Amino acid sequence: MYKIKRYKADAAAEWDAFVPQTRNGTFLFLRSYMDYHADRFADHSLMIYRKGKLCALLPANVNGNTLYSHGGLTYGGLLTAATSGTADVCEIFRNINETLRCEGIQRVVYKAIPWIYHRLPAEEDLYALFAVCNAKLVSRNISSTIQTDKALRFSESRRSGLRKAFQNGLSAKESNDYYAFWEILCNNLSLRYGVMPVHSAEEIKLLKSRFPDNIRLFLTHDSSGKPVGGTVVYECGATVHTQYISASAEGKQLGALDLLFDYLINNVYLDSTRYKYFDFGKSTEEGGTILNQPLIFQKEGFGGRGVCYDTYEWML
Repeated sequence: MYKIKRYKADAAAEWDAFVPQTRNGTFLFLRSYMDYHADRFADHSLMIYRKGKLCALLPANVNGNTLYSHGGLTYGGLLTAATSGTADVCEIFRNINETLRCEGIQRVVYKAIPWIYHRLPAEEDLYALFAVCNAKLVSRNISSTIQTDKALRFSESRRSGLRKAFQNGLSAKESNDYYAFWEILCNNLSLRYGVMPVHSAEEIKLLKSRFPDNIRLFLTHDSSGKPVGGTVVYECGATVHTQYISASAEGKQLGALDLLFDYLINNVYLDSTRYKYFDFGKSTEEGGTILNQPLIFQKEGFGGRGVCYDTYEWML
């Protein structure tokens, strides 16, 4: 009944046409997003057909004898059509596992798609991981998310920062000055964590050119017009995700991010009929075992509350 095929470049149009039809696909799963870093990951994505008709996709890459879904994405689980029920998804995973065994794959690492990105309920995969794959949870990161139609009031510390920003003449607006923001971002990450952003400025500009309606940059400027903070947001249907957030030392002193997120939450993304969730991203490290308390304190101060990003593993 089911047939599993490896994705090939000549199937890009078929793949991309199916993603918007799924219950849980976002623009991150379109090939022009996934393939921008094809040189870093050995693609091993799967296309699942039922009676000759495409019914599911698994964005994935392989490294050694391990399949990852997908190592280059924030999340990367099974994309399913609205017609797929629980028994169907369980059978899909049985077929996937058998196919991977025959290919010599011995282990699967699976990053589930958080429910806030679902257009319709789509957690049959989590049941199949338990009932079919005997998978175990290996990491749990926590993000902070605002439900826009029930947004909580900002905490006093965030309101204090907002007042400070107004007093100092700061302003926020959309921008295309990715290089200015990347300088702030790279300085912050290098000084605090000794790392660089996953994307370079050139890569994020390339992705912006491919997805102009999904990727946006917002900056806070001081009274002289100098950028002192900003965020790159990914608009994924009804969910807005902050991919990067950063402020300069000056911006932190002046309340740059407080002003910025007040502008985004209470102006740009205020329409709760269009935007249901505003997701700040994770505040955890080392697979979720370390909670960055100052970071999550800030996000929770804007009204964000917990949504988990989970990773599972099973042996074949």
